[in-house]
Amino acid sequence: QVQLVESGGGLVQPGGSLRLSCEASGIIISINTMNWYRQAPGKQRAFVARITSGDSIYYADSVKGRFTISRDNAKNTVYLQMNSLKPEDTAVYYCKTQQGPVDYWGQGTQVTVSS
Repeated sequence: QVQLVESGGGLVQPGGSLRLSCEASGIIISINTMNWYRQAPGKQRAFVARITSGDSIYYADSVKGRFTISRDNAKNTVYLQMNSLKPEDTAVYYCKTQQGPVDYWGQGTQVTVSS
């Protein structure tokens, strides 16, 4: 059974940094595409970043140059390093992967950027 568990969210001031973690079980992240999405209050869930099994990396335009996705295969964990955070980055951040036609999501971790 695939399980994704996010952690690392919290309250941070504008300009600050956070590192989110997504620990996976039931899958091997090195051979799967792993994604980060976020959902702000009153908005739809939106793509943030992706790392493929071939190490191709993609970012939403809104986070390019500020966020970095990476993975530690030994720990079966995907990370999202978020720098230069802005109030508009406030959202619940989710980890997502896919096995065939089935999407698997974590429970999410709240990130709040506020002074």
